[in-house]
Amino acid sequence: MTVSSSRRRALVIGGSRGIGAAIAQRLAVDGHDVAITHVSRPDGAQASLDAIRAHGGRALAFQADSSDADALRQAVAAAAQAFGGLDVLVVNAGLYRHTPIGSVDLPTLDQLLAVNIRGVVLAIQAALPHLSGGGRIITIGSNTAVRSGSPGSSLYAMSKAAVAALVRELALELAPSGITINNLQPGPTATDITAGLDEKLAARVPLGRIAQPAEIASLASWVAGPEAGYMTGSSLTIDGGFIL
Repeated sequence: MTVSSSRRRALVIGGSRGIGAAIAQRLAVDGHDVAITHVSRPDGAQASLDAIRAHGGRALAFQADSSDADALRQAVAAAAQAFGGLDVLVVNAGLYRHTPIGSVDLPTLDQLLAVNIRGVVLAIQAALPHLSGGGRIITIGSNTAVRSGSPGSSLYAMSKAAVAALVRELALELAPSGITINNLQPGPTATDITAGLDEKLAARVPLGRIAQPAEIASLASWVAGPEAGYMTGSSLTIDGGFIL
């Protein structure tokens, strides 16, 4: 059932932990009702919902693996129906695999591409009919799209470069409808992916530390807000100077 609200409406694909959870919470602070998707982390999803509600927003969670096309489409449709439309779509779900190219097997390759590229395309495609004029799409890429990361990260870097190219081209396609699309490219960030590697990664960052998820969320907040209304097709790198 659709419920009317004066608050803006956001959907964060992959919003139960890390950067996605931080963005979901920040959008709630900014005055959004927020729906999230998660794969199989009910505890993380509940914590994210609690944080959204603590800031006065309605919160919804849907279990949907971005590699499952039907589940992803159903989650987007359910969020849009519940909120009566969408104003912001954040596509954060991503898969990291550190594998030398000679050791990559077909299931690993297919899964990474299904989540990091196909899942992004399908989420955007599903959300477009529900985004109002002036709606915002934000993808979460990686600074590895423009700078070498480490040996074994070639497939991940390839997938994130594809997202940056997708955003650049879609900006032209979506501009007549008043929808903007932009891509954030974080560097090393304190999430479960980097657990145990903080000091090693920080040593490679000119600012001497890795990012906190809230810092990436702050940039997402600005891109989703009124001051960024004239920007589209951009990839914004936020990595403490890592790519320099």
